[in-house]
Amino acid sequence: MAKERTQLVWHKVLERDELPEGRVKTVVAGHKSLCLTHFEGRHAALDNRCPHQGGPLGEGSIEKGLLRCPWHGWDYHPCTGKAPGFDDGVETFQIEERGDGVYVGLPAESEHRRTVSDVIAETFTNWGLDAVFGMVGHSNLGLADALRLQEEAGKLRFFGIRHEGAAAFACSGYAKLTGRPAACLSIAGPGATNLLTGLWDAKVDRAPVLALTGQVDTQVLGPGAFQEIDVASAFSAVAAFSQSVLQDSKHAELATLALKKAVIERDVAHLIFPDEVQTLPAKDGAEASGPAGRVAAEQIAPAPEALEAATKLLRKAKRPVVVVGHGARFHMDEVTALAEKLQAPVLTTFKGKGVIPDAHPLACGVLGRSGTSIASYFMNEADVLLVFGASFSNHTGITPKIPTIQVDFDRMALGKFHPVEVPVWGEISVTAKALLAELAAGTGSIDPRAEIAERWAIWRQEKARRREDDRGKGVNSAAIFAALTDAVDEDAVIAVDVGNNTYSFGRYFECKRQSVLMSGYLGSIGFSFPAAMGAWAAEGDRRQIVSVSGDGGFGQYMGELTTAVKYGMNLTHVLLHNGELGKISKEQRAGEWDVWQTSLHNPDFSRYAENCGALGIRVTRKEELEPALVKALAHPGPALVEVLSDAELI
Repeated sequence: MAKERTQLVWHKVLERDELPEGRVKTVVAGHKSLCLTHFEGRHAALDNRCPHQGGPLGEGSIEKGLLRCPWHGWDYHPCTGKAPGFDDGVETFQIEERGDGVYVGLPAESEHRRTVSDVIAETFTNWGLDAVFGMVGHSNLGLADALRLQEEAGKLRFFGIRHEGAAAFACSGYAKLTGRPAACLSIAGPGATNLLTGLWDAKVDRAPVLALTGQVDTQVLGPGAFQEIDVASAFSAVAAFSQSVLQDSKHAELATLALKKAVIERDVAHLIFPDEVQTLPAKDGAEASGPAGRVAAEQIAPAPEALEAATKLLRKAKRPVVVVGHGARFHMDEVTALAEKLQAPVLTTFKGKGVIPDAHPLACGVLGRSGTSIASYFMNEADVLLVFGASFSNHTGITPKIPTIQVDFDRMALGKFHPVEVPVWGEISVTAKALLAELAAGTGSIDPRAEIAERWAIWRQEKARRREDDRGKGVNSAAIFAALTDAVDEDAVIAVDVGNNTYSFGRYFECKRQSVLMSGYLGSIGFSFPAAMGAWAAEGDRRQIVSVSGDGGFGQYMGELTTAVKYGMNLTHVLLHNGELGKISKEQRAGEWDVWQTSLHNPDFSRYAENCGALGIRVTRKEELEPALVKALAHPGPALVEVLSDAELI
């Protein structure tokens, strides 16, 4: 029976002649989805949802005088909503044909009733979570609506991506830059599994991330419902915390525990949201949680015995060397002051590139495969190593043959791959200050500054020679990264990918105060562009955001350029286009294999960028680099500089 006209709100849903005789159409009035029919000369409005499987009746058709559900063929009268021969049917609504169109009368919508998802989303923002990357879909709609309300309140921003893998990488980039978590949202099944690569990147590089995945209704878990997978098991290895949100959960507490785990352990936390739980009414008086009283200060002082042992080694050292990794990035004022007191050259891991400006008189650049001869020289000359926040990756080249003092907040990281002489458990800046105080009287170290300057001069001469190399097959990498060094802001954020382009960046780009983001331990191709989106969400209103990749890496998530355009992300992507997975070709040659299946079929990426709505510039000669980069970096939105580069001049 149609709703009574009293207290109805009238919505115009059709023009007078919009719906032909014998046709049906889905319309939305307010938040109500309706099936509009035109049958035997009159219009009717039915509930759009078939009561059996939820099929959209507005996508059905009128066959032999009956409206047929498109999902399973159940029939209803097009005007009354009754199912002939049965007691069931669909609800109909008051309709009026007026001079300017067709109107439907609906009861006034009730006010939003707070749900368990609202409690959880409020807890997220109380913890300072302000960015969510993801894809809204059928098994996360209740949670998505709660996030929408927080966005409308100005407490967070949501970025709808094109692939969930990009969402996880964006969160990883956000967290590596800031030390704070962002969240990634997916549906059940394939959406959830698409998150895993980016989440592994965050996990192995100790970046806090919150993953939010939908799930099918709990009542159909087990038999194998559509898009059902065992999400908990799938995430068990990557997530330090993984819990389902259930009807009787302490919802605010669960959200707080997830974020606390992510923040304190610098790891991945995961919440699973069964579909029907998301919209359950919150209990009366249910309050959101937050970090107050839940997180202690991080300033862990080292044990006196460890401090004494470290001081003793450093006092005796003639050629101490300080090695800093990505874990020291927020503590470099204290570490640099200590290095200056010690007169110690400062080497960085590749992940730590840029934590000290290359122009600093003690800076020696990157150590290891992506590094310089300067850093490797001073590693070989050292008699003591003082290591802060580095993980001793086999790519880095920190030798175990030199007496080592290792400082880290994580006790498991100390001596992880081999014993060290003095493992020091402590927060980096606190420990550096304590060592500086102990060494106030000075040490007997040799001043290396003149030698460092000489080594830099030798390396810069070599880089200048390499910039002139030209085989007629594209611009060389030394020239590309020299131009980028000159063009970007001193405090820019630069996300780099993997492959030869990244090795070249490590060698040739000279850092000032830039922050460099990379897929460190995982080494995942495709990282840079979505990570740059995460960096833009974190600090794009204050800092220049740049991304660097090869053509293989950009191809992984090139659809996300449309995401950057949609949200007006002011970032510049520098794309080295050589038509090849060059690093793999090099490895095949080194292993005495045939070079096989490393060639790439590429579009004109600059034209692709223009088609997406971004600025696209193509560079074919070295002389075009500087003006192209200047123009792209000045562009107030997404820009892509495609450089046709030589795959062997790296």
